Amino acid sequence: MEIRTVGVAGLGTMGAGIAQVCVEAGYETVGRELSADAGEAARGRIEHFLTRKVEKGQLEQGDRDAAVARLGVTTSLDDLAGCDLVVEAAFEDLAVKHELMAELSRILRPDAIVATNTSALSVTEIAAGYERPERVVGLHFFNPAPLMKLVEVVRAQRTDDDAYETAFAFAGSLGKAPIRCSDTPGFVVNRILIPLLNDCVRVLDEAGVSPEDLDTAMRFGAGWPMGPTTLVDLVGIDVHVHASEALWQGLREPRMAPPARLVAMARAGNLGRKSGEGFYRYES
Repeated sequence: MEIRTVGVAGLGTMGAGIAQVCVEAGYETVGRELSADAGEAARGRIEHFLTRKVEKGQLEQGDRDAAVARLGVTTSLDDLAGCDLVVEAAFEDLAVKHELMAELSRILRPDAIVATNTSALSVTEIAAGYERPERVVGLHFFNPAPLMKLVEVVRAQRTDDDAYETAFAFAGSLGKAPIRCSDTPGFVVNRILIPLLNDCVRVLDEAGVSPEDLDTAMRFGAGWPMGPTTLVDLVGIDVHVHASEALWQGLREPRMAPPARLVAMARAGNLGRKSGEGFYRYES
């Protein structure tokens, strides 16, 4: 199946990044947000980041303007009806995603593909909310989507070959490095990374190490490009805790459960970069 027009349902941090990647790759893209203000704010962020690429010499002005022109923003899901592929980037809650899937079932063509960007939930369970679950696949982009090369292409229990191979080719056409994986808790990266980051956070208390020293140790002792506490701050403490809890529910392995320190930080609103304070303080 050839993809010409892409829809993105949800223009938060991930959804807006995915929409940016799509318009840069030449796809006519329609982004849907719940309110006009939120949609225009997302458009503004996308335009800003594309302008920054021009200023850095990474993008020609004409290409930037053409990419912006390919982006449409709406509050109506009906405006996604003509899309060949829709990326679902709603809040990580199964009930929210099922409600969205039911609405998409009503408006999309039978041959359209729905790709969920979930990082922690089961793609198979999400697909159960769609009238044609064989047309649902996981496309797990990483944050920030315009910069991170990896996309995990997840085959759910009932995904058919055409939908899966089309989604895999689509991810490659965005300039990404797609990998194939099955619908298991955490897929590939989070299955490995989340318990590892949890171990790192536990070391802070157990060994009396400061966040700065832990980050230095893993950068220069293990070759990490970014220290673990800096990484968790970037991802978002709440996002990490949510994903960790989902893995714990799915696997019941102790290392998957979020450390008490992270849970306490999330409850206190110390969410990392996005709140201005996590393991480190950040200027707004």
